[in-house]
This record gives sequence, structure tokens and C-alpha cells, in this order.
Amino acid sequence: MNKHILYLAAGNSRRLGENKLLMNLHGKPLYRHGFDMLLEFSEGRNDCTFTVVTQYPQIFQEVTSLGVAVVYNPESRLGLSHTIRAGIQSLVHLRKDDFLLFVVADQPYLQSDTIERLLAYAQPNTRIARLFWGDIPGNPVLFSAAFVPKLLALQGDDGGREIIRKYGCVPVQISNAKEFMDIDTPDDLKKISAADCFGMRISRVQC
Repeated sequence: MNKHILYLAAGNSRRLGENKLLMNLHGKPLYRHGFDMLLEFSEGRNDCTFTVVTQYPQIFQEVTSLGVAVVYNPESRLGLSHTIRAGIQSLVHLRKDDFLLFVVADQPYLQSDTIERLLAYAQPNTRIARLFWGDIPGNPVLFSAAFVPKLLALQGDDGGREIIRKYGCVPVQISNAKEFMDIDTPDDLKKISAADCFGMRISRVQC
């Protein structure tokens, strides 16, 4: 059984007006916070793969130069389902008893111990597990590979919410709401740069 971490660095940043993933946060591009954490995490395990999916040439080139698996997918501009599909289709050794962990690239405060706790639910009796802060769902989300056909069938900007709604999930609580902080607007960037949790929107589950 393998756990495949898919890092979705392909969002359109429509509300921010520019590519937020390349914007500076605490001295490095926003996407590199989660990327660096996940790279270190996956390198320490023999049961995890780590793949980045992006529509941005600069991110593709940077990740390639680091020797990390990356999928360049211009169709990501058409919606989240295209990013999900590209990531799954890149996993040539995917088996039905594997698990897929979808992580979005605009949650810079996500911690490796949270990833560890979520992946602990990658067990035969688990179908879906996702993070919660209280009763609020968020990313990342863990899917059994048995759901691959349904994930591949998603269309447009649909994530896995309908799948989760239909089949349910195991809730995994986070201990710090800051891990759910993401960036969608210029005001969010100002607040997150100041490490200000108050008034921030937390990341709602997308897939």
C-alpha cells in the first residue's frame, strides 16, 4: 500500500488578480512553504510518492530542477477537475489499495505532523478522511484509490465534495486553525503575512 501525495499548485488566482503561488511570503514564494514541507516529509518515508501538478512554467521549471516529479498541465486553467485528473493519470503504479492525498498549495502553515496524522488513516477500512477545525471541513483530503474512477469523472471546477457528501469521511481534527489559512484576496495576503489569523477565511474542502 502506497500513499501518493498530489500537490495542487495550479490555481487561477482569479480573486487575487495575479499568480498568488509565486508571491513572496516570509522570504519565499507562497507555494514553496507547503512544497518544502511535503518534500522533506516524503523523503523520510518509503511508502509515499510526491508529485506536483501545475499550469505555471516557472513552478514546473523550479520543481524539475529539484528532481521532484511534476506534471505540467495547461488545462488546469479550465478547472480543478483537470488538475486532479492530470495528477492521478501521472501515477503509473497506482493500485486499488493505495491512497491519494490532495494538498492545495496556498496553505503555507500546514504542518508535517498533521500530514502524518491524516496518512495514519490510510487503512483498508478507510474510504475518505479529511481535516476539520471543529465542524468546519478543509484541506488536505485523503481518498482511497478505489475512488479513482469517480475522481477521474469530475468535470469543470468540481472537486471531490459530491463524492465526500455521498460516501462520508473520517474527520481528522487539527489543533491549530492557522493551518487552514489560505490566500484568495490581497487582504488575505496582508493578514497572513502578518500572521494574523483573525478575519481570515479558512480553506474549505475542494478535493
